[in-house]
Amino acid sequence: MNAAPSGPLTRWRLSLPVLAWARGYQRDTLMSDGVAALIVTVMLIPQSLAYAMLAGLPPEVGLYASVAPLLLYAVLGSSRVLAVGPVAVVSLMTAAAIGEHAVAGSQAYWTVAITLAFLSGAMLLLMGVLRLGFLANFLSHPVISGFITASGLLIAASQLKTLLGVKAEGHNFVELFRSLLAQLPHVHALTALVGLASLAFLFWVRSGLKPLLVRAGLPARAADLLAKTGPIAAIGVTALLTWALQWQQQGVKIVGTVPQGLPPFTLPLWDLSLWQSLLVPALLISVVGFVESVSVGQTLAAKRRQRIDPDQELVALGASNLGAAFTGGFPVTGGFARSVVNFDAGAQTPAAGVFTAGGILLASLFLTPALFYLPQATLAATIVVAVLSLVDFSIFRKTWTVSKPDFMAVLATLLTTLGVGVEAGLVVGVGVSLALHLFRTSRPHMAEVGLVPGTQHFRNVERHAVLTTPDVLGLRVDESLYFANSRALEDRVNSAVATHPGLKHVVLQCSAINDIDASALESLEAIDRRLHDAGICLHLSEVKGPVMDRLKRTHFLQTLSGKVFLSHYQAVHELAPGVG
Repeated sequence: MNAAPSGPLTRWRLSLPVLAWARGYQRDTLMSDGVAALIVTVMLIPQSLAYAMLAGLPPEVGLYASVAPLLLYAVLGSSRVLAVGPVAVVSLMTAAAIGEHAVAGSQAYWTVAITLAFLSGAMLLLMGVLRLGFLANFLSHPVISGFITASGLLIAASQLKTLLGVKAEGHNFVELFRSLLAQLPHVHALTALVGLASLAFLFWVRSGLKPLLVRAGLPARAADLLAKTGPIAAIGVTALLTWALQWQQQGVKIVGTVPQGLPPFTLPLWDLSLWQSLLVPALLISVVGFVESVSVGQTLAAKRRQRIDPDQELVALGASNLGAAFTGGFPVTGGFARSVVNFDAGAQTPAAGVFTAGGILLASLFLTPALFYLPQATLAATIVVAVLSLVDFSIFRKTWTVSKPDFMAVLATLLTTLGVGVEAGLVVGVGVSLALHLFRTSRPHMAEVGLVPGTQHFRNVERHAVLTTPDVLGLRVDESLYFANSRALEDRVNSAVATHPGLKHVVLQCSAINDIDASALESLEAIDRRLHDAGICLHLSEVKGPVMDRLKRTHFLQTLSGKVFLSHYQAVHELAPGVG
């Protein structure tokens, strides 16, 4: 087998994935990427506008945030199909983070959003350099599902005021709901008609247009991709009707003037006090964005037997957010919907992202005047349809069936997010998950084991008909030993000794122990001393290599009253030859 190549070029390939895929770029790949980019661009334009407004920013900022991030991710990202840009959850978190610092829609608000993107990018880049991609493992999938579900409901509720043409305020779901109820008598009929009609059309497009196109003879894949362009049709029709019928003069709020031109060069605020207040929100946005991006990237990569590098993703997302900060954008990450569309449309390399960025640039230069008459209610409908696809109530049934602690974590995350806010919900979810993990592992499963007749296997005496002897107690510990559960081990051994008066040997079967810390080692030493004082020997069996290496670095093995056996059968065979 040849050794893996090494040297400066290989290291550059690891840090610049573009060098790997660009070398073999061919005409067929160019065609596939170009078609995928065209479809994603059509989808991304209305999404970018809508998510910018969700974040409390002018709509053109969504376009700005979709150019530089795509270009930088194409150079640095390890996923071949991930599409980076504004997403619903991060937009909501952005609005929550900067709402206290400036009035939504103002120049000061935009500058704070740029600063938030800069801080998020710097954090992600630093975590990537330090190779901290493993930190995403601390956010369990149930907690993320609960958080995204609650965020989807909160986002949908926040858009109802725009759909109905009323003024409603609130920092959480409860406040928004109460405010909306109070405003129902003041619903603007024409705005509600536009918004609800757009909503109904977009829902129908998602479920009904594809079968209709297939029955008309269109291939299933083409029909699916065409159905995903529904928001463009809704935007075009409602903008055209507003222009023709002058609905804006009848009270329908429109997008208005959207500046033409390239994304501007911008700088974050160098205000230390502002940075301090934004650090925690920036960290939460970074973590949520990274987890969402990696989840999508890994899922799509697995379908093509590819892989992504979480640490490289941190670097790529960090650079993308820094790019957004210096080009008038706000925090971005890999989006689920657009990445799936990119994948389904046949994108082969990140060059599709480069072409998409080009399409967004062209839209910024030439198409923005056409958005003047676009009703804000149509954009609100686009957001509602997009985020409701993220809502997954089945997670409650799944977690209740599989793990009650996970169910509690999901419920706490959802209720806190809806009742208090997105940042508090995420913090509570993570805190509850860690607390429940510590609680579970502080009470490890320990089973007394006996020999299965005619074999060399040992099983729980309470579940199987096994052979035992009053002289030897076999105790299997099904958890790594650390400070939180070491006392539980002491209590279990003491209890076993008290109920076995003829006991001479205790054998701890360590096949499930993957690690041991200083507190657990002290507990083992204390157990050995107590057993020795009672005339009982402590033995270990099936100790794993890394654990044995750690024990050898201490004096424990030298003072151990018993032996360390390679297998549990060997221990019982030597200590109680009559068994089996």
